[in-house]
Amino acid sequence: MSLKEKTISEVENRIEKIERAIAKNGVGSNYLSKAERVQRDLNIGLALGGLALLAGATAWVLTSRDSK
Repeated sequence: MSLKEKTISEVENRIEKIERAIAKNGVGSNYLSKAERVQRDLNIGLALGGLALLAGATAWVLTSRDSK
């Protein structure tokens, strides 16, 4: 690796480290973490709802096919 590539890599690593520190401790970090938790909970809810819908539709199809 050349000196230029090493320098670019080191600068990018330092910038990412600073961005992580700002995201963790900076202005709006509480709001950001709360929004991430809400998004995670919403995604889990949608996944579970989709699975429940799929299981219900499968059960409905199987029971309607048996009664004919």
